Amino acid sequence: MSGSSFNCIHMPSFSEAEAVLRDGIEHRRMVILVGSCIINYHGRASSNLTRGERLIIIKPDGSIQIHRPWDVSPVNWQPPGCIFHIDVVDDGLRLRAVRVKPREIVDIIFDKIILLTCCTLVDEGEFSLYASELDMQRAIIASPNIVEDGLKIISFERHVDPGFIDLYGLDSKGRLVILEIKRRVADKSAVLQLAKYVNEVKGRSPYREVRGILVAPGISKGVQSLLSSLGLEFKRLDPKKCSEILSKSPEGVDLKKFIQRGS
Repeated sequence: MSGSSFNCIHMPSFSEAEAVLRDGIEHRRMVILVGSCIINYHGRASSNLTRGERLIIIKPDGSIQIHRPWDVSPVNWQPPGCIFHIDVVDDGLRLRAVRVKPREIVDIIFDKIILLTCCTLVDEGEFSLYASELDMQRAIIASPNIVEDGLKIISFERHVDPGFIDLYGLDSKGRLVILEIKRRVADKSAVLQLAKYVNEVKGRSPYREVRGILVAPGISKGVQSLLSSLGLEFKRLDPKKCSEILSKSPEGVDLKKFIQRGS
C-alpha cells in the first residue's frame, strides 16, 4: 500500500527501544510492543497487574491498549489524547501514558521487550455497517413502505406454535400480512418456515385472507418456484437501506413503543 512504512526490531535493548519509541510517538506512528511487563494504573480507581507477556498498541491518536494473550477486550486502555513518557529505569524500560482530564496514569514497566514495531498505516477506506435482522425489523416498523405501500405493522415476534413471526401486519386492503425477515440470501428453509406461520394463522382466522412475505436481500435458486407453489411472496430489501433509515432516527426505534404508537 502506497505511503506505508515499517520499522520492526526483534529483542531490542532498552536504550534502542527508548529511541525508537520516542521517534514513533513523536511522528504519530502506530506502535506495537510485545514484551514482559508489569502494569500499574492510578486515576479514578487503581489497579496492579503482575509480570506477564503482553501486547501493547499505541495508535497515532494517542490511545493505548494493553492486551493479555486471551480475551477480545484489553485489560487496560486509555482513550485518544494521552501524553507519553519513555524512560530507561533501573529495572527496565518504563512507558507512561498520562490522561490529563480526568487525571489517569498507566505505567508499563518492561523487563524484556520481544518485539517493537513502528509503522505508518494508510487507511482511507469507508466503513459501512449494514443492518442485522433485528435492525431490518426495526427499519420496517419505522418505515413499512420499504416493503410495500399501505403496509401497517401491528405486532412483532408474535408467538405461534411453529415459533415467532418476525412482523405481523395489515396491507392496504386489510389483509393479514406475515413477514419473515432474512439478512442474507434466503433459502428454501426460510420459505418453509414462513409457510408454517401462514398456515397456523390461517387456521386461527379461517375467514381472513393471509399473505406471507419473505423479506431478504435475495433468494437462492429455485426458491421463487417454491414461493409461487405455496402462494407466498418475496420482497427484496437491502440491509444497507435499513441502516440508512435507522441512521435518520437519532433516538432509535423502540419496538414496543413504536407499535403502540402506530396501532
